Amino acid sequence: MGDPKYPLLSKDGEIIIGALFAIRSKETLPSFEFAQKPQALSCSSVNLRDFRMAQIMVFAIEEINRSESLLPNVSIGYRIYDTCGSRQSAMSATMRLMNGQEFAAENNILFFALLFSQISHSASCECLSNRKDYPSFFRTIASDYHQGRALAYIVKHLGWSWVGAVNSDNDYGNNVMSIFLNTAQKEEICVEYSVKFYRTEPEKLKKVVETIKKSTAKVIVAFVSLIEMDLLTEQLNIQNITGFQLIGGEGWITAKSLITPNSFLVLGGSLGFAFRKINIEGFSDYVIKSFWDTAFPCSKTEGNSSQDTLICSRYQDLLTLKNYNEDVPEQRYASNVYKAVYAVAHSLHSLLNCKEQAGCEKSLTIQPKRVVEALKKVNFTVKFGDHVWFDSTGGAVAHYEVVNWQQDSNRSFKFKPVGYFDASLPPDQSFMLKTENIIWAGGQLEKPRSVCSESCPPGTRKAAQKGRPVCCYDCIPCAEGEISNETDSINCKQYPGEYWSNAERNQCVLKAVEFLSFTEMMGIVLVFFSLFGVGLTALVAILFYSKKETPIVKANNSELSFLLLFSLTLCFLCSLTFIGRPTEWSCMLRHTAFGITFVLCISCVLGKTIVVLMAFKATLPGINVMKWFGPAQQRLSVLAFTLIQVLICLLWLTISPPFPHKNIKYYKEKIILECSLGSTLGFWAVLGYIGLLAVLCFIFAFLARTLPDNFNEAKFITFSLLIFCAVWITFIPAYVSSPGKFTVAVEIFAILASSFGLLFCIFAPKCYMILFKSDQNTKQHVMGKTTCKSY
Repeated sequence: MGDPKYPLLSKDGEIIIGALFAIRSKETLPSFEFAQKPQALSCSSVNLRDFRMAQIMVFAIEEINRSESLLPNVSIGYRIYDTCGSRQSAMSATMRLMNGQEFAAENNILFFALLFSQISHSASCECLSNRKDYPSFFRTIASDYHQGRALAYIVKHLGWSWVGAVNSDNDYGNNVMSIFLNTAQKEEICVEYSVKFYRTEPEKLKKVVETIKKSTAKVIVAFVSLIEMDLLTEQLNIQNITGFQLIGGEGWITAKSLITPNSFLVLGGSLGFAFRKINIEGFSDYVIKSFWDTAFPCSKTEGNSSQDTLICSRYQDLLTLKNYNEDVPEQRYASNVYKAVYAVAHSLHSLLNCKEQAGCEKSLTIQPKRVVEALKKVNFTVKFGDHVWFDSTGGAVAHYEVVNWQQDSNRSFKFKPVGYFDASLPPDQSFMLKTENIIWAGGQLEKPRSVCSESCPPGTRKAAQKGRPVCCYDCIPCAEGEISNETDSINCKQYPGEYWSNAERNQCVLKAVEFLSFTEMMGIVLVFFSLFGVGLTALVAILFYSKKETPIVKANNSELSFLLLFSLTLCFLCSLTFIGRPTEWSCMLRHTAFGITFVLCISCVLGKTIVVLMAFKATLPGINVMKWFGPAQQRLSVLAFTLIQVLICLLWLTISPPFPHKNIKYYKEKIILECSLGSTLGFWAVLGYIGLLAVLCFIFAFLARTLPDNFNEAKFITFSLLIFCAVWITFIPAYVSSPGKFTVAVEIFAILASSFGLLFCIFAPKCYMILFKSDQNTKQHVMGKTTCKSY
């Protein structure tokens, strides 16, 4: 019931193009008490950017009207409405256009999916790409689908994985934020918070500011309109919330109206995507002269009538811009409006069958559907070089400039280009950013960090924190034997076989090889005792040789005594084969040498024991038992016993000999280099045979322990074999349970202990008598009261 809304700028023509611009940004609502006819909505606060877009539309139409090649004999008029940045005014203006059956070409606030074609210069919502819902909608701006993805790419490119997000609570902001969040998830970017508000919701704005204040993310992706950004900046300033790196969309990133000394504390260093600045030839001069002379309805008023005053009162705030054009080079949307007007003209040129000389067929009836089809096919180049065409969604190709808010040394502000995003290029070339040219938030030259958790260094792995985004994690050191040689590794790698992790867990190194060596303390001690045993045995042999004619040496076959000393020497020496790096030959030698030398040793002791026993037990008259146990028989018995062991060893070496083996199972961090037995049966057969001889020898010696001589050698043999058996019985569990080189050490210890036991128990008493009791070294004293033959 109110007064109809009249266009702010208009011109008659054969074809009328309607347009909606938010030339003013604040609207005052009238009283709705319904006591009188509603008054018209009043608008204030000039929006310079949209006013320039209205001017470029008029400029383009006038260019076309003067053209002889494009719609040569058709005049185009226009109806430009001011929406005041409100939905009510936009609705009113749109209805006015539709009721007047005028051709609607520009509408950046509100769209209807009618059969009338709409071309927008700034409506970038991805929702409008749906051709089913909006079949007649076109735009000379790219869909925000590209910008939403590009915002995620710039965050990823700069290494930020922890960001906050703010958007306008409308289709424009919600759609882009949805695209950004989806892309961010794919690019492994975590969003600490995603909040939104609308310009008429101050309570939501306060919550947004509180969320930002409490957050730990140092980067904020703000996809809001210019008005919402102005409100947000104001609140951040009031609460002194600074130091955040803002990443913005084209809606506010190049708005000079936002720049004030106070707001720069919040917005300084901001990065964002903007449309390219394009210089349209002649437009800068047009806005300060021709426009006011020809297109502005109140540039000259004749007389002082109240009617003229009333008409011009609508335009007083615009008249202040009459001589101002410094902002024109910075206009980034003007080229989109220019291309939209020319797209309409080219589609009409095609529909009216226009010829340069013959003109256009004005009598043709143009159906709305045909206009839509014609717009789909437009393909032309404007005078500043841009190629104009519409893709399958009715949109233009995305081409953005990356700008950075900077301040010069003279304290002036500027939007410095630092990169670009071009969706027409291949993926690996579509995005470029010169980080060295960027000045960051707070005037810093060093890029800020924004991560929930610091990067995990090599040697650790990421472990997600329960209930938090994947970008929030703890760095867990790799376990022993595992490494990670990359930053932010998800898993630690395990290298099998001969490799192990170093102390830092970031590199694989060869495992330490362990064996009983001659250079380590344990090896040196064992070598010392082995050589000491050899030396001691040699001294005993020398002593016995020098006293070989004495009764104590001659008693019980001195030849066996010397053979026993020789075998003991071999026993001491064979222990040396167990020390050092195992090789194929040393593995075969150590076990066979040990088995044969010990059998030789025990055979000699067994022979001596049998001789002693037979000498004192053969008491029957006329029976000379000792003739069967003479020196030759003793030698043969030793040889026979030893040959049996040699045969066992040969079979062992033939069937499955010992061999060097790298044991990686016992210790994870090192390799035990050891001699594998080959045939376990062969090893225990060798030990079993030694044990059998030792038991027989012990039994005979035990039986001879009570013989009546003053020097009963059987007692000493019994004691030595008792030690021998005790050592080797305890050897078995110790051998089985000892790890690594200690297994070899236990075996060497058993060899040395049993060898020293035989040496000391059998020969120490004789050496004592020879050296310190020489007066007792007589046949009578050795034999005591018993009279026996000498053997």
